[in-house]
Amino acid sequence: MSKEKLLNGCIDSLSHPRKILRMPQVIDRVGLSKSSIYELIAKGRFPVQIKLSARSCGWLESDIDVWIAQKLASHVSFGEVSQ
Repeated sequence: MSKEKLLNGCIDSLSHPRKILRMPQVIDRVGLSKSSIYELIAKGRFPVQIKLSARSCGWLESDIDVWIAQKLASHVSFGEVSQ
């Protein structure tokens, strides 16, 4: 994606505020350990974090919400009542 397109997307999204989650919030949301999250990132199966500064990073809340929704949608018994 070009920088121009990325910046335009950011400008367009100003009317739709985005929240950045830090690791403790992500762990709380997804129920995985820190090491499991980094393992999934390395395998391309979890959203990549955003570099915030030299020593901090975070994730877009919307990316985490999409990941959770995909997990729910792919769950075999989603919407089924187990007997």
